[in-house]
Amino acid sequence: MKLTLKIWRQENAEAKGSLITYPIDGIEGDMSFLEMLDVLNEQLINKGDDPVVFDHDCREGICGSCSLQINGEAHGPDHLVTTCQLHMRKFKDGDTIVIEPFRARAFPLIRDLMVDRSSFERIQQAGGYISVNTSGHTIDANAILINKEDADASFNAAICIGCGACVAACKNASAMLFTAAKVSQFALLPQGRVEATNRVLNMVEQMDKEGFGNCTNTGACEVQCPKGISLEYIARMNREYLTASLKG
Repeated sequence: MKLTLKIWRQENAEAKGSLITYPIDGIEGDMSFLEMLDVLNEQLINKGDDPVVFDHDCREGICGSCSLQINGEAHGPDHLVTTCQLHMRKFKDGDTIVIEPFRARAFPLIRDLMVDRSSFERIQQAGGYISVNTSGHTIDANAILINKEDADASFNAAICIGCGACVAACKNASAMLFTAAKVSQFALLPQGRVEATNRVLNMVEQMDKEGFGNCTNTGACEVQCPKGISLEYIARMNREYLTASLKG
């Protein structure tokens, strides 16, 4: 395939950025989107130009690092996949592809297509854990019986990889789906109920401090989430937050 890439280039957060056009050919349909960018960068390096900076790690759809806005969609036109799992067969010969970083005040730009998503880490640090000491004190996993529906719902929340697609898709750059998933994965289990009150209050407070917007139930976050995490988790977190607030 021959493609035209319009890529956001910006030296740093203070510099002025713009879309730069790069023609590229020889792209095969079985290539992943990141492999296509690798081909482009190899060509740029061979010409003595600076390569395009983008974030990546596992390339297996697990780490959530490959956060790109592709033709206006978080992770591109395919659904339930991350950018590293997006294949070039989703595009056609001659297509123009616009590639930008995730846009959110709480995700400050580092360079080109790479943004700082450490705000997610600070939300998790505020309460996304249990303080039970499991080192050397492990017990049989079957010692506490858990309803299968609750266990499944907890697991479905825990598959959130923190990629930020929910924030990029939201018109308010809300982090409610991410925070709700991290709250719910513990709130649904007895091991997480001990600190449930402080957890939801602290994580929501930190989310607000980071500058994320409010949820208006548009639903774009669920649509763009590569793991298909449901809006129901936001409703569950709201109930948890209300209960915790009433406890004072």
